Amino acid sequence: MSLYRNFLSVGGLTLVSRIAGFVRDALMAAVLGTGPAADAFFAAFRFPNLFRRLFAEGAFNTAFVPMFSGALERSGPDAALDLASRIIAWLLAALVVVTILAEIFMPQLMLAFVPGFVDDKEKFELTVLLTRIMFPYLACMSLMAAYGAILNSLGRFFAAAFAPVILNLVNIAAMIPLVTFWVQDPAGSAIWVSVATMTGGLAQLWLVWSAIRRADFVPEFRLPRIDPEVRRFWMLAIPAILTGGITQINIFVGTIIASGADNAIAILNYADRLYQLPLGIIGIAIGTVLLPELSRHLKGGRDNEARATQDQSLLAAMLLSMPAAMALIALAEPIVRVLFERGAFDALATTQTAQALIAFATGLPAYVLIRVLQPGYFAREDTVTPTIFAGISVVANIGLSLLLFPSLVHVGIAIATSASAWLNAALLALFLARRGHFRMSPAEWGKHGLIILVSAVMGGALYLLAQRGAPYFAAGAPLWQQAGLLAVLVGFGMVVYFTLVHVSGAQPLGLLLRRLRRRG
Repeated sequence: MSLYRNFLSVGGLTLVSRIAGFVRDALMAAVLGTGPAADAFFAAFRFPNLFRRLFAEGAFNTAFVPMFSGALERSGPDAALDLASRIIAWLLAALVVVTILAEIFMPQLMLAFVPGFVDDKEKFELTVLLTRIMFPYLACMSLMAAYGAILNSLGRFFAAAFAPVILNLVNIAAMIPLVTFWVQDPAGSAIWVSVATMTGGLAQLWLVWSAIRRADFVPEFRLPRIDPEVRRFWMLAIPAILTGGITQINIFVGTIIASGADNAIAILNYADRLYQLPLGIIGIAIGTVLLPELSRHLKGGRDNEARATQDQSLLAAMLLSMPAAMALIALAEPIVRVLFERGAFDALATTQTAQALIAFATGLPAYVLIRVLQPGYFAREDTVTPTIFAGISVVANIGLSLLLFPSLVHVGIAIATSASAWLNAALLALFLARRGHFRMSPAEWGKHGLIILVSAVMGGALYLLAQRGAPYFAAGAPLWQQAGLLAVLVGFGMVVYFTLVHVSGAQPLGLLLRRLRRRG
């Protein structure tokens, strides 16, 4: 399957997952509300997710995929499977130890994690119970990440990309009885949803394990042993864990700063949910597909193919992220109004969230570029340099947030986030170029310039049309009217953008369709 078809496959499944996630969030709000049980559930769910982000996804994939792809390319499937078995043995042993210790010492861990709950004994005890129910979710997600990395390296992307959809569907199915006929008290509902989340984690793991079994590539379970390759894996994984830790510190500090103003955290959260949708679809699709592709070419000594793969990924990133950013900027207020403005979310909240969304959207292409450029380091087994750049961007983010927050409040934090993303992307590109791993021809620069120009034209047209249609988007207007006009504007923007992209020669649609159809 071609690189573009892989992007489309993973991106499409990510879109399905995000839509299902919005439905799940809506049901969860109806079931749990915003009371103490909701606080307990979200705190409990965040705890294993914190470890998942640190260890399972980023660190494991970053270190494992280049090594596994290299073994597969140089030594064949048997050697690659043996390497996977040895590394997963350590992963499984670590998960067993961490899970047992966490279950035993959960009250003490929660004292550090949610100290604000201590004064409310009932809320604290519920949080401990829910975390104990959901903590094994970490093991499910970690093993799923390992099996998914193997499948991605084998060029089989469907199962790992579809697995998050399963989690959302299980949660939706579990909550439907709670919002229709089986009324529970808030604590009972939280326990039910926690069990459903754990069940969804097991379903995800089963799906990916079934796919790896069909591929006849199941790693055997064995006792962990230290050998040179396992030692090299941990040397690569530790910097990636530090990178994840830096990101979590960044989020933590941003929350502390935002807590200095009323509603700032909530506003930033709503805006973040919106710009994360295209970022997740484009960035996850490209990052998931690119790293194993790039690793295989480099381990096979095919430097020209590796460069071509990165160039195609860069073009796809700009082709999709730039118009998405411009559309979010042009239609920020109508989008927020249609999706959120009802009940306690009033017109002022819409305006404030739209302002933050515009600031976040300016950094959307940078975040996608980071997903394209980082594999250029990871595929060459360099995890230290991106960690350093991530640290620099975090320092810049915190500094800019402190500087801008007193005058711009939540918008200042969003601007700082976008600016630090562009700094990170620029450092990654600059040092890849200095090492001779990244170079664009004048023709490629011209294509990217045309994409920016065409996106700006489309964004300007959408903004003018949205202004003309402002009475139809006004607060209190019928939802069907607002949603219908927004859908028309989005469709118009897509037609204008792809027509101009084709006519300008930035990306002829015939060539794009051939790339999507191509299987090799």
